[in-house]
Amino acid sequence: MKNFTQIIFILLVLTSNSYAQQEKGIVGEDNWLNNWTDFRPNQNESPEPTKILTGSISENTTLFKKDVYLLLGSVFVSENVTLTIEPGTVIIGDYNSNGSLTVAKGATIIAEGLQTDPIVFTSNRSVKKAGDWGGLTILGDAPSNKFGNGSVASFHSNLNSDSYAAVNFGGENNDDSSGILRYVRIEFAGKRVANGSYFSGLLLAGVGSETIVENVMVSYAAGNAIEVLGGNLSMYNMVSYKANSNDYKFNYGAQCQILNSMAIRSPYVSSNEGSRCLQVLSYSKEDEVDFTKSGTRVVAKNLTFLNDSKDLKTDIKMNLVQEAVFIGKDALLNMNKSVISGFNPAVILDEKIAINQENLEKINFSAMLFNNCNGNIFVEYNSNNEDLENWYGNSAFFNVYSKGDNFETFIDTRSAKRPDYRLRINKIIASNEVDPDLRMD
Repeated sequence: MKNFTQIIFILLVLTSNSYAQQEKGIVGEDNWLNNWTDFRPNQNESPEPTKILTGSISENTTLFKKDVYLLLGSVFVSENVTLTIEPGTVIIGDYNSNGSLTVAKGATIIAEGLQTDPIVFTSNRSVKKAGDWGGLTILGDAPSNKFGNGSVASFHSNLNSDSYAAVNFGGENNDDSSGILRYVRIEFAGKRVANGSYFSGLLLAGVGSETIVENVMVSYAAGNAIEVLGGNLSMYNMVSYKANSNDYKFNYGAQCQILNSMAIRSPYVSSNEGSRCLQVLSYSKEDEVDFTKSGTRVVAKNLTFLNDSKDLKTDIKMNLVQEAVFIGKDALLNMNKSVISGFNPAVILDEKIAINQENLEKINFSAMLFNNCNGNIFVEYNSNNEDLENWYGNSAFFNVYSKGDNFETFIDTRSAKRPDYRLRINKIIASNEVDPDLRMD
């Protein structure tokens, strides 16, 4: 192990020819969370709906800010149809009928809010809770590594024959466009369905590179906050807040970038299973996928993962805090200039991943800040992480390890309405560091 840590150090030194003073974690001279986010959505009363959406939307349709829309049951935007949503529009998911919105493969959603007038998907209950309604699902024509095409039919009971085609995803078009999601909030989604699984707050399946997904906040999701199955996608300025399950989950050959985004977890709302900030898998079962196709590859830069514990040591003893990042076998992750603060531990690798140079070169952590974590990087069910510490702790990777509570580490975490999760100590820890190449060849 020592030999190949020396090799990687030499390679990084020889190939790095520029230095940067870029911040770790989310960046921006101003707090870009201002105006469009809401960290107290349960204090907002939902307006009464004025219009109902149900069944299939089969012609080009615009939703207007002056109206409030109720999603009654499973609502589908049909192939070749464009759904346009004005800035400031409120769409409410019905609790009793598992209201949800699915944009079919070949359909388009143009949900382009404004920083001062975001589009809001939320619950219709007076006392709002995680899992009140289904969620927003967007299906595209980009590839996955599954045999054949994928389907989300399991989330929708009593599908009629007209809706069968609307639940399939995947194809061969990496550059497919499903439209625009910008300045959008999705609150209290992720309802449990009959088979025991949960909707995701935002599910992107087979979504192609021409789709724009940025400035999207998913709050209090009972299932995964943001889930990506296959596809070829970039996401920017994303926020996951207090999800019960995973904040960001990538699976089935997803080829994705996630940049300048964050996840804030609470140990008091997390489920016992699958409660990580970032889960990167290439499959759930090996017999589901075609190994001649590309596995999941994720580039993650300038992320902030924060566990909002009042007493971290006690919460760890009570088994309320898990790892921030989990990486499955045959999945690739390149994580750079990011912050992982307050987890148990920071990262876990699947037990099926052999710890050797070939595999560790596919799982990169560089220019990271690991703060106040109960351990850094481990293999699942293995408490001896000496080899991993030697590898990722090498100075060639420019990783930093520190201990500090949230108030010392971030500018302002106490403002519940408009917090600012940029680092207080960015300029100290980020100076004179190499900007590693983010490509994974």
